[in-house]
Amino acid sequence: MKIDFNKSQDGLIPAIIQDVSTKNVLMLGYMNKEAYDKTIETNKVTFFSRSKQRLWTKGEESGNFLNLVAIKNDCDQDTLLITVDPVGPTCHKGTDTCWAEDNYQSFGFLSTLEEVIKDRKENKDDEKSYVASLFRKGINKIAQKVGEEAVEVVIEAKDNDEKLFLDESADLLFHYLILLQAKGYKLNDIVEVLKSRG
Repeated sequence: MKIDFNKSQDGLIPAIIQDVSTKNVLMLGYMNKEAYDKTIETNKVTFFSRSKQRLWTKGEESGNFLNLVAIKNDCDQDTLLITVDPVGPTCHKGTDTCWAEDNYQSFGFLSTLEEVIKDRKENKDDEKSYVASLFRKGINKIAQKVGEEAVEVVIEAKDNDEKLFLDESADLLFHYLILLQAKGYKLNDIVEVLKSRG
C-alpha cells in the first residue's frame, strides 16, 4: 500500500478509526510513518500525538486498545480508514466514541422501525395503531401473526409472483420485530447469537 505522508508539512495523515462489527466511527487520530509501522508490527493502533509530540499507542495507559483488523487507503493516498476490534471505550473521557455516542450496531431503517415499535409498545392505548393493538392482545396473538406470515412467505416462495413474495416477506419481518420487542429483545440480540455460532 502506497501512503503519501508528505502531503502535509508535518508528515501526518488522518486515521479514521471504525469498529469492525458495528461500522461506527470511534475516533480520528493522526499517523506518521513510524506510527503506521508500529501499528502494523504490534497489531495495536498507534498514533502520533500532536500534543505530546511522540508515538502513542491507544490503550497504553487505560488498557483500552484498538486491535487492528484492516487498513484501507483513500483515493488520494493521504487518509487511512482503520477497522478495529476495540477493547473497552475509545474516548479518553470514558465514552464509546469521541462523539459521546454509544457504539451499538445500527441497522438503518430497521433500527428506526424498532424504535417506532418500542414506542407503540409503551403506548398501547393508542386506538389507531395496529402495532399497539397487537401488544394489547398479548404475546399469543403476536406469535400467531408471525406464524401466519411465515406460512404465507412459504406459499409465495413456491409461486412466481415476486411482488407478493416480497410483500409477505416484509410482513413476516415486521411481525417478527414486534415479537422480539414483546419478548424484550432487539435485532442486536439475534446478531450476537449468530456471531457466537461463528
